[in-house]
Amino acid sequence: MLIRYFEGEGFRVSAASDGPAMRDCLAKAATDIILLDLVLPGGEDGLALARDIRSRSNIPIIMLTGRDDVIDRIVGLEVGADDYIAKPFHLREVLARVRSVLRRHQAPVARGDDETTENFCFDGWQLNVGRRRLLASDGSDVALTTGEFDMLCVLVKHAGRVLTRELLMDLTRSRNMEAYDRTIDAQVARLRKKIERDPKNPTLIQSVRNVGYVFSVKPTQE
Repeated sequence: MLIRYFEGEGFRVSAASDGPAMRDCLAKAATDIILLDLVLPGGEDGLALARDIRSRSNIPIIMLTGRDDVIDRIVGLEVGADDYIAKPFHLREVLARVRSVLRRHQAPVARGDDETTENFCFDGWQLNVGRRRLLASDGSDVALTTGEFDMLCVLVKHAGRVLTRELLMDLTRSRNMEAYDRTIDAQVARLRKKIERDPKNPTLIQSVRNVGYVFSVKPTQE
């Protein structure tokens, strides 16, 4: 059903029935986005598969599941999924979610406005907003999911300002995935693991109890 629908919308679709088949598809062709069912044939764990994908790649992942459980949604986002859709779903909704994630993930390199040249430096990191790249002090790229990158951009651009979870949801456009407070916490936790010297004692992204988060270092802009 999904295959025919997306092909009818002009997408090239590759189908995989399990983890090995999916890895084979990823090895053979460039992939822009993955729709991953949480429950796979043979009892394979979709969450484990998503975690494996995320450890190797920053390809956007949208998880599909028949289990409408808050914990499942949170865990899915914690392992790196960019969005989460519960069954039964409308095909047009899935299409809208796919297009939304793709728009957020793809770099607006052809645009000529100021946003494409925004470049923030902080604590040895370099954040290029237009090209959607985070560079470490040695110049290497750091893989971030779409949600993680959007979250970091919002925090950096509002450095020194306490942002509530509600505001973070709005500014990162997370309303389209039935976001909960803990999904924001999950994204922040993943970001800390990637940019903090000591994620357990963060100095960049600090928590404000019962309110939200603040980016505590003032970045320089180039």
